Amino acid sequence: MKVNKLNLIILVGLVAIVGILIAQLLWTRQAYTIEERKFSQKSHVALLEVAKRLYEGTNNELPSENPVQKVSNDYYVVNTNNDFEPKILEFYLKSEFAKVNIVTDFEYAIYNCQSDEMVYGNYVSLSDKTKSKHTVHFPKHKNLVYYFAIRFPNETTYLFSSLKFWFVLSFALVVILLIYVYSIFTILQQKKYSELQRDFINNMTHEFKTPLSSILIASNYLSKQPQITNDEKLEKYTQIIISQSNKLNAHIEKVLNIAKSDKTALVLKKEKTDVVAIIEDVIESILLKYPESDISIEAPHGSYFIDADVFHFTNIIYNLIDNSVKYCERRPDINIHLSEEKNQLKLAFIDNGIGVSAKNISFIFDKFYRAQHALSNEVNGFGLGLYYVKKICVLHGWKIAPAANHKGGLTMTILIPKN
Repeated sequence: MKVNKLNLIILVGLVAIVGILIAQLLWTRQAYTIEERKFSQKSHVALLEVAKRLYEGTNNELPSENPVQKVSNDYYVVNTNNDFEPKILEFYLKSEFAKVNIVTDFEYAIYNCQSDEMVYGNYVSLSDKTKSKHTVHFPKHKNLVYYFAIRFPNETTYLFSSLKFWFVLSFALVVILLIYVYSIFTILQQKKYSELQRDFINNMTHEFKTPLSSILIASNYLSKQPQITNDEKLEKYTQIIISQSNKLNAHIEKVLNIAKSDKTALVLKKEKTDVVAIIEDVIESILLKYPESDISIEAPHGSYFIDADVFHFTNIIYNLIDNSVKYCERRPDINIHLSEEKNQLKLAFIDNGIGVSAKNISFIFDKFYRAQHALSNEVNGFGLGLYYVKKICVLHGWKIAPAANHKGGLTMTILIPKN
């Protein structure tokens, strides 16, 4: 995927999430306005009913004008033009508020025309059963003689509590947006580091190959000279130069192949493969290189066949056995055990090497990782062998797992699903 295409996708995703978040906040604000309007309407209806009930059983008639006035957002005044008992008023207020499902606290006061002040204020808590003292203060209202006032001190909190779902959804969208931004930032950083790493590897290996090729050409030419062939020591040193140069060249080719496979996906050429035959061929090759090694196979059923890329499967086997031999401080003793478990073919490579500590075992498949050990410094390599093994196993759909064993070494287990 090109960088500009990736940036476009990131930008579109970011704009989409921000747009959804803004729309959600606008919807939340609209929902709050609607809830506020509904609360005002229910309060108005309830207070009008209270006024009507206060006129029942009296000789006075309800005024033609609407007796309920909304002074402020949470403050109402009700004109009665009639004297009434405070206890009766409180009873009516509770019952009418209950009918319209207003369950928030309120406070009320009655105007006394004789003292020209608001008297008998009381705070009614519908949510808190415990009685607590509240100071009730209401301003006087002009041009009214008999009236009472109502205030809802917790109206805003009550309205917000009715919008819990909207706020939870908005919070979830904010969290999603933050996670998205963090993920994108991490992806871009990882992409940048990966590109830098790949460019460095390509440049480094290509710079190495030019002088190395010159060394090999010169060494091969030198090894054929009479002065060298007639001198046993010089011939031995020349062969060491050629051998080590070839080994270094093989390492460089491996690095280049890994870098290439990271850039373009490997294409596997699967075919029916005899597992035991491949392992035997690899063991024969390893024993030529390390004749002192003791490598055995346990295959109860003789032959096992799988669908695999022969070239890459051979490399897997070679890398695992080669590692077991190289990372061993005594005579290498490697046992390869094949078995069938739960419709899977299990390959276990059991060695008596130096093993890997529990804290480092999860890193052995990482690119360029090499465990800290005295023997690791003596063994040539770039830490790409097990990274390659893991990658090929994943491409085949196999599982590979390391574990410590009773020999003090490492057991590498490959699980291959049977067709």
